[in-house]
Amino acid sequence: MSPSDSSGDSDDPARSRAAVRRTYEDIGDHFSKTREYAWPEVESFVDESGSVGTALDAGCGNGRHAELLAGVADRVVGLDASRALLRAATDRVGDSVALLQGDATRLPLAAGAVDLAVYVATLHHLPSQTARRASLDELARVLAPGARALVSAWSTAHDHFDADPDADEGFDTTVDWTLPGGETVPRFYHIYAPAEFERDVADSDLRLVSMELSSGNCYGVVEPEGKRT
Repeated sequence: MSPSDSSGDSDDPARSRAAVRRTYEDIGDHFSKTREYAWPEVESFVDESGSVGTALDAGCGNGRHAELLAGVADRVVGLDASRALLRAATDRVGDSVALLQGDATRLPLAAGAVDLAVYVATLHHLPSQTARRASLDELARVLAPGARALVSAWSTAHDHFDADPDADEGFDTTVDWTLPGGETVPRFYHIYAPAEFERDVADSDLRLVSMELSSGNCYGVVEPEGKRT
């Protein structure tokens, strides 16, 4: 896959948030079966967190990371836009997690309600820079003072792409998902340049505590910066 696709915000209705949600309604059942295990980077982050009151998995998919959070939190909220993925999450976590359908740019939680969060493999599916930054601001809003979250997104360093990992800007593209019958479904991605990822966090209400590139992804540990009262 080449970064020749247009970068920046897209006016293409096929790349709207509604279109992204429909994609995961179409592929959700099959997709969830290929996502059995938690990512090691998320396991490490959760293991290091200690016990907390309320945890959030924003973009929870089939619940594999919400399941991790349930091991350290008294209460876990898992949020996803896709009903198909939430059905898979229900099968996996049962009533140990409160599962909600929702939008990462408008989290249905009170300000300061979350003590620990993961927001992984979701930011890059939001099809405009405005939406991506709004979701980061929302994450900052719901985090309690001193709480931390792990944010991840696909990076130009990923070997799937013919891209310069030292570029200042990322790009928009689609990556096909192949269903068992052979049908391919394009999935929207914004592929982040690491410098761009750092910049978007810096321009949000979050503070970047640390960042690493791992398995072709940007991983940022963040905390609320306290810009909002």
